[in-house]
Amino acid sequence: MEKEKFYIATAIAYTSAKPHVGNCYEIVLADAIARYKRLVGYDVYFQTGTDEHGQKIEEKAKLAGKSPQEFVDEVALEVKRLWTLLNASYDRFVRTTNPTHEHIVQKIFKKLYEQGDIYLDKYEGLYCTPCESFFTESQLVDGKCPDCGRKVHASSEEAYFFKLEKYADRLIEYIETHPNFIKPESRKNEIMNNFLKPGVQDLCVSRTSFKWGIPVDFDEGHVIYVWIDALSNYITFLGYDPDGSTEEFYKYWPADIHLIGKDILRFHTIYWPIMLMALDLPLPKQIFGHPWVLSASDKMSKSKGNVFYADDLVDLYGVDALRYYLLHEIPYANDGTLTHELLIERINSDLANVLGNLVNRTITMSHKYFDGVVKLPKAFEDIDKPLITAVRELPKKVETAMETLHVAEAIDEIFEIYRKCNKYIDETMPWILAKEGQEDRLATVLYNLLEAIRCATVLLQAFLPDTADAIFHQLNTNNRFIDSIEGFNGLDIDLKLGEAKPLFIRIDKEKKLKEIENCKSV
Repeated sequence: MEKEKFYIATAIAYTSAKPHVGNCYEIVLADAIARYKRLVGYDVYFQTGTDEHGQKIEEKAKLAGKSPQEFVDEVALEVKRLWTLLNASYDRFVRTTNPTHEHIVQKIFKKLYEQGDIYLDKYEGLYCTPCESFFTESQLVDGKCPDCGRKVHASSEEAYFFKLEKYADRLIEYIETHPNFIKPESRKNEIMNNFLKPGVQDLCVSRTSFKWGIPVDFDEGHVIYVWIDALSNYITFLGYDPDGSTEEFYKYWPADIHLIGKDILRFHTIYWPIMLMALDLPLPKQIFGHPWVLSASDKMSKSKGNVFYADDLVDLYGVDALRYYLLHEIPYANDGTLTHELLIERINSDLANVLGNLVNRTITMSHKYFDGVVKLPKAFEDIDKPLITAVRELPKKVETAMETLHVAEAIDEIFEIYRKCNKYIDETMPWILAKEGQEDRLATVLYNLLEAIRCATVLLQAFLPDTADAIFHQLNTNNRFIDSIEGFNGLDIDLKLGEAKPLFIRIDKEKKLKEIENCKSV
């Protein structure tokens, strides 16, 4: 039977600088969703990559004494290194300087021009170089860019324009009749009320004031503006071509989820859908505008000196500790906060205490009482039922949370099983059973614990893959598939368990914070 397809794409990282941990949140979130979908049987296509053209890159390369291509090659390599460090299981890493992509973007631009959706005119407006966006006076906030808060400058040049207004009513109707198209709901309301319903202006889609971009092949001097170039990546690398697309394109398009930061929501929910309408292509099923990761209560900014980088945090705490924090502590719709103090507290309470302590205690007791051999459970009691029932209900609860991208809730459901296991140990007191010689009952209690841990860890694989691998290694089992949870009997009898090893070490918060402070002052 053919698997159902699932296409998830992140926004592509802009190669003007190394991504900070807020940028990395998106790839971790997308990876968890992609891993979960693979686990439950979908044919997943997961695409990410880098956006490599534009005036800002041209300027930064010049300051660095490098060609734009050399500059983006270095940053793209760094982005890829970070994504690998964070255990991102993407299927394709794309770069917009790819020659095939550039060629197809030229064909898209020409098609839109020839069918009358793009026209030549003159642009006079206010331009933000960091955001590579034009704004009207009324769109500015305190006279500055509404997206990044920086200064804008007056700009005038000949440019091609895309007729957004032609398709605006059709897009409004589509959003109103497809309630899941833009999520969360607050993002949809923002787009409808602040941008679409007041009326959209035609979009500037070419520039002549810089060279680092894809040339308009029928009008020398113009380069294709970053949004048509960057947004097209979602289809060009799948094999879209105005003159005839590949089987892979028809298999995976439309995307099931575009996962993007809320700051680029406008481009993905107005410009991109209208471009697809003009190309007569289906729209993505959902565009999810995720929140920001704040440093304390502020947006991360190099100028404020409050930027966290993922590789620094991984060095301090480990990959899965960071993944856990980002996936569990950043709310569904609202911005989340990251500090060393909060990260340490979460590692100590959830990872070291709830999960690490449970696995260590259970495997240690199995070695102490049965030489690490899994025994047949045959002395069940009523006290066992709540734990076994909870484990059997877990897949459905996780599925319900993941269907609406409430990833933190899905992780909570998994950790609730680990908490129930810890409570079950306190209730059944295996050490007393051993002392009283109740061998069959002790074997049953330990089997219930080991199997509950295994079942919960099958689902944990989507979120903390390295930790799940370590638990399976200690359980000495390869039975880590989703259908193995159904019967609560997936751990083989007479299996010899591996050795108990700590998954997470409790951190001395004061000592750690002092170390971090000393490193900063060096």
